[in-house]
Amino acid sequence: MDFEMLFAGTPVADFDVSVDWYTALLGRAADIPVTEDEVMWQFTDTSFLYVLRDPERAGRSVVTMSVPDLDAAVAEAAQRGIAGAPIVRVGTAGRKALFTDPDGNQVAIIEVNQPTG
Repeated sequence: MDFEMLFAGTPVADFDVSVDWYTALLGRAADIPVTEDEVMWQFTDTSFLYVLRDPERAGRSVVTMSVPDLDAAVAEAAQRGIAGAPIVRVGTAGRKALFTDPDGNQVAIIEVNQPTG
């Protein structure tokens, strides 16, 4: 199976509150206003996070995004009023900080250890 793109979706109940929260977490407005009930952020040519109004499924998603500098990402989010759980080590793979949106969806921001050698 070959894949070309990833669209990760997060259902929310209060769309406007959630879009504001993700805008603060990510440090920028959504890149693509899809419909009045859905927006998307594009991170790479082939990876997107979309937030959509879907009250029945709100609060049940888990999204993980990798950054090169977790300390800087967490500090930037904190400056914009978004606090997460403390950074924790994940075995020998790296570190992560867990954030929870207003509906209870979990957003993990991770820093993956780079192989040495």
